[in-house]
Amino acid sequence: MQKREIQETPLYSLKLYNFFLYGAMVIFSSFFPLYLQDIGMDKLEIGSLMAIGPFVSVFANPFWGYTSDRSRNLRRILLFMIIGTLLLLQALFHVHTYIMIYVAMIGFYFFQSPLFAQSNSLILSYIEGTDRKFGSFRIWGSFGWAVTAAVAGIVIDQTGISSISTIFTVLLLAALICTLSIPPLKSTVETATIHLRGFGSVLMNGYFISFILLGILVSIPNSINSAFMSLYITELGGSKQMLGFAVFMSSVFEIIVFLLFDRFLKKRMTVMVGCLALVSLLFALRWELMALATDPIQIVFIQALHCVTFGGYFYVGTQLTVLFTPAAYRSSGQAVYTLTWSGISGIVAGFAGGWLFQNFGGEMMYHAGVFFALLGSVGFAIMWYMLYKNGYQPGLPAGTNE
Repeated sequence: MQKREIQETPLYSLKLYNFFLYGAMVIFSSFFPLYLQDIGMDKLEIGSLMAIGPFVSVFANPFWGYTSDRSRNLRRILLFMIIGTLLLLQALFHVHTYIMIYVAMIGFYFFQSPLFAQSNSLILSYIEGTDRKFGSFRIWGSFGWAVTAAVAGIVIDQTGISSISTIFTVLLLAALICTLSIPPLKSTVETATIHLRGFGSVLMNGYFISFILLGILVSIPNSINSAFMSLYITELGGSKQMLGFAVFMSSVFEIIVFLLFDRFLKKRMTVMVGCLALVSLLFALRWELMALATDPIQIVFIQALHCVTFGGYFYVGTQLTVLFTPAAYRSSGQAVYTLTWSGISGIVAGFAGGWLFQNFGGEMMYHAGVFFALLGSVGFAIMWYMLYKNGYQPGLPAGTNE
């Protein structure tokens, strides 16, 4: 009965929540490095500050994932996380020394870094047992990311980089209001009791661990690009408006990618892993083009590959995690998966990317990304062959409860 009621509910508030949440986060990920540069920090200092978030997320993602699974009220947990992000955001933009920013970012990232993973879990919870598709909700996040980046680039060019704190706050407040208006989803009586021992069995799955480790390799250059693309564009003579358009191009076509995957992607392990091998190869092409770029307008168009690379990896990886992880541990599984993009890889990206950019320039930084992406592509190709030859036999069957 509960699922039937949810299926009949339009869930516009859940779509708007994704729009505003992703809109808020693009402000931080794309323009915050420029703010740090504006207050006098060099590339290595910026990289080390941006690496704090991924380090904190290594602990924050499992904590909030496990808390969500235990509470069985993901909507309430997301409210706590958004409120915490809002409060720490105010502190972050009102301190100006390196040490104080460092401390403020630790608290900020504890609440902010798991938001995407838990938002994905929220969508998956609402569409389970219905004919709704994950992509039809997630495209609102891509839309919010693209539109906000384009508009914000123009606004920040006119008002100054300090206005990003106001824009970020307004968008987070809008996401908070939308969260409050999402209809509650009660746990069904079939929901299994959560035990650490059961999730430990998931982590002993060799294929799942291989998926996570290869994801870290592929995501290191993606995290480098997220942290330093804004500085790379300005170094080539681009404006903040140009940066906004580059981010717009990187996400607006994700909408098409998600809809196509919703319609045509076969939920088979071999198909999905094969897709990841191909996407990783496209990542290598993208970073090579970035290394060869000599004009900011070239970067704007190169970012169109983001929809196929990150968009494809994100969608397939999220669905693959569902197959690897029993329903009772879904939030925890998504939290571990998110670590490949905002955790360990981000730590490496912040320090290594900052060091490479500072000492050897952006071209060498992106050439290093080509190497990592090719390693990931080869690894996924080997994984695909093993699955094709031997089949998939997890220790704890995906989709079953302990």
